[in-house]
Amino acid sequence: MKNAGIIAEYDPFHAGHAWQIARARRLGAGTVTVCMSGDVTQRGGAALLPPSVRAAAALGCGADLVLCLPNPYACLSAEGFAAAGVAVLSALPALDTLVFGAETPDTASLVKTAAALRSEGFSAALARSLAGGAPFAAARAAAAGKVCPGAEAVLAGPNNNLGVEYCKALAAQNSHITPLALPRKGAAHGEASPGPEGFASASSLRALWAAGGAAALEGYVPEAALALYKEAQAAGQDLDERAWGVAVLSRLRGMDAAIARTRGTAEGLEHLLEKAVRGAACLPELHAAMKSRRYAHARLRRYALDAALGYTAALPALPPYVHVLAANERGLALLRGSKKPAGASLARLARENDECRAAAAAHAAAADLAALCRRVPGPMGGCWTQKPLLIR
Repeated sequence: MKNAGIIAEYDPFHAGHAWQIARARRLGAGTVTVCMSGDVTQRGGAALLPPSVRAAAALGCGADLVLCLPNPYACLSAEGFAAAGVAVLSALPALDTLVFGAETPDTASLVKTAAALRSEGFSAALARSLAGGAPFAAARAAAAGKVCPGAEAVLAGPNNNLGVEYCKALAAQNSHITPLALPRKGAAHGEASPGPEGFASASSLRALWAAGGAAALEGYVPEAALALYKEAQAAGQDLDERAWGVAVLSRLRGMDAAIARTRGTAEGLEHLLEKAVRGAACLPELHAAMKSRRYAHARLRRYALDAALGYTAALPALPPYVHVLAANERGLALLRGSKKPAGASLARLARENDECRAAAAAHAAAADLAALCRRVPGPMGGCWTQKPLLIR
C-alpha cells in the first residue's frame, strides 16, 4: 500500500478515526485521502458541524487530502453511499488501497460476500426471501447466506455490511483500488459507552455535545480536533436540531404531489410520507409516524430528507467531479491525472458539464439548508465561495 483512501462521515472526527489513519500509515501508506460526506449524512439528517470544520480536523490529524462526497450521495443507502465514495476515490490514479473498519476484518470474507451479492443466484434467492414477508435487510442477509455459506453472519455487522458494499462497488466499477479491512475499534455503532480502547462512537459524541458542548468531547477526540470544535461552537457553527426539524418539515408541508417525484419512491412510500407530514409537529414525530415493518427506519429518514431537498432520479448516478475541501502538498499531487474534473472551486466544477451542474446544484440545496440551521445561521451560497484549507 502506497496511497490509501478512506470513505467517511467524520460526524465528528474522533480518536477512532485518527487511529485508522495512523494504522494505514503503519501499514505503508505514504498518503491518506479521505472522501468525506458534506452537510448531510447517511442517517437522513444534517452533520453536527460544517464540512469545512470536519475536513480541517481530518487534515490536522493525519490526512493529506480531504475530498467532498456531494450531499446527494452522502444521504444514500449503504450501497449508494459506498458506490459514490468509491467513484470519487477511483478517479485518482495514484490511490491503490481502500481501507475501512469492520467487525470481521477478514478482507477475503468480505470480498467473497460481495461477489455473492453480485451473483445471479442472489437475485432469485432475495426474491424468495422478500416474498416470505421478511424485512429487506433480513431477506438480503438470508439470501446471501443461501448463495455463500457464512455470508449471513458477515452481513450481521453494520461495518461489515458497509465494507461488503465497498468491495462490491470496487468490483462493479472495475476500480484499480484494492480493499483492506481493518479492525473496527472502540464502541459499536450507536453504543453509548466507549469501547475497551476508550474510543467512543460518533453518535455518542453527538449526544455528549448536545448535553455539554464541545468541551464534553475531551478525551475522546484528538486535541487538534477539539480545539477546532471549540472554535466552531464559539462561532455558532454547530447544528441547531430544532431549527433543522422546522426547516425540513416546512419544505415537506409545501410539497403535496411533488413528493411522488422523490428518488426511491416505490410501493406507496410517497403516501406514507404525505400522511405523516400532515400530523407531525417535529422530525421525530414525522419519523415515528412513518414507521413500517417493510422499511428500515434509516431508509424512511433518508426518503423524507430527499423529498425536502427535491432529490429525484434525474440526478447523476455517481458523483461527476472531485471536489477538494482540504489538502497539503502531498495530497494535491494526488489530483494529477484525475479521471473526473477536479478542483477546489465548486462553481468552477459546476461549469464543466450538465452532470456536474446538476450535482453541484443539488449539493448546494442541502448546504444552504444546513447553513440556515446552524446556531448562528449562515447565508446562502457559502459552498460556492468556500475556500479550501491548503497547507503548504
